[in-house]
Amino acid sequence: MPCTTILVGKKASYDGSTIIARNDDSGSGHYTSKKFAVIHPEEQPKIYKSVISHVEIELPENPMRYTAMPNAEEGEGIWAACGVNEAHVGMTATETITSNPRVLGADPLVRYQPAKDGKEEIPGGIGEEDIVYIVLPYIHSAREGVKRLGSLLEQYGTYEMNGIAFQDADEIWWLETIGGHHWIARKVPDDVYVMMPNQFGMDQFDLEDALSNQKEYMCSADLKEFVEKYHLNLSQDGTFNPRDIFGSHDDSDHVYNTPRAWYMARCLNPSTMNWDGPDADFTPLSDDIPWCMVPEKKVTIEDVKYVLSSHFQGTPYDPYASYGDKSMKGAYRAIGVNRTDFLGIIQMRPDAGEDSRAIEWVAFASNVFNTTAPFYTDVEKVPEYFSNTTGDASTDNFYWASRMIAAMADASYSKSIFHIERYQERVMSKGHEYINQYDELLEKESNAEKRMQLRQEANEKIADMVKKETQDTLNKVLYELSNQMKNAYSRSDA
Repeated sequence: MPCTTILVGKKASYDGSTIIARNDDSGSGHYTSKKFAVIHPEEQPKIYKSVISHVEIELPENPMRYTAMPNAEEGEGIWAACGVNEAHVGMTATETITSNPRVLGADPLVRYQPAKDGKEEIPGGIGEEDIVYIVLPYIHSAREGVKRLGSLLEQYGTYEMNGIAFQDADEIWWLETIGGHHWIARKVPDDVYVMMPNQFGMDQFDLEDALSNQKEYMCSADLKEFVEKYHLNLSQDGTFNPRDIFGSHDDSDHVYNTPRAWYMARCLNPSTMNWDGPDADFTPLSDDIPWCMVPEKKVTIEDVKYVLSSHFQGTPYDPYASYGDKSMKGAYRAIGVNRTDFLGIIQMRPDAGEDSRAIEWVAFASNVFNTTAPFYTDVEKVPEYFSNTTGDASTDNFYWASRMIAAMADASYSKSIFHIERYQERVMSKGHEYINQYDELLEKESNAEKRMQLRQEANEKIADMVKKETQDTLNKVLYELSNQMKNAYSRSDA
């Protein structure tokens, strides 16, 4: 999927949380309706079969309950997308990343081959459809997530290049696949944020640590031999740069990928580097934009939402630009695009009780025009307004209401954008307010059953608030767009 990910270490975040966040974007030509869900242990099969690749995988006993963002319509599999399990471990699904012919020729992707000419079908490997579903219910730490997924990749292979984040209260790990069966992973330093467009990301790797102590790095056991055998390292001095070895530097990257990394860094480190003009340290075309940086200020949830909603505002590349030189307007693929299905921001708060530690901020449809709301994840169910999405457009759920607002506000941008800004501020402010209120109630309650009731009550109140504010905003942007209809006429009846 064409997505964008940002990871924030606990010393880089405003409250000491680890934060992992990802836009899930549909491929060009379609939109995928999504819903917020809780998946219970009894819903996990003993044998998992992928819809896309037909691979069958025996799953461990005793799966845990977890939140997920599955597809609302059946047909292409579950696509659990992101979530948090009962052990309070968070996980994103996959950031589709790039590679190069040398890597893909050395370790080909494991693609499904249908039955043909009397030959039986050959199953493919695992992919974005499967990964959260077969990993998240079975892991108890971010590090354990890397190890489980790594072993599955080695055993079954994958049919696509992907990046996946794992998170607990102490650590964030980022794993990137290499060809069909290989992988590397790095612990995100606590004081940085990580920028990931759809491009192989890691630009530094300690292979010695990965193959020994695994303190901050992990990888396939044979990675060193694999790189040497196929002459993959192009460095003149022996430096091991994964992005150069396993990634790409195509012309399309300079339109689709590097501009997004450039803009994320430009937002969170505006003074650290020179981002604009002929003397810029980095431009939208730079292949060497760092994978991670120490932010100039502590990063908030609002910062994450803003970055993942961005459309190059304040630059000549903004598709909504109404002034200045417009010759480069819309030149690059923005982060906040029309095809975003959902945004999930998972926040692991160190100062909250263990069962209320994880907060999942949820938004649907185009981030430029939507808002995000927080929910406790250690719950038995999620509010209907967020979970009842179907394939048909409707104002009865947050997904479709958000998509309607986006389509109308985009078409009436100059008149509607202030409604959107007020909507986003109101919902996020009230979201923080409700979480703060219920955190205080939870501090006073020790009974596990009553604590569960409080978390679910909080989620319902937040959903009710979001529904009210969303309907109000829908009314307003519909009015603005109606005023711009081509058959408009100013004179009323006599």
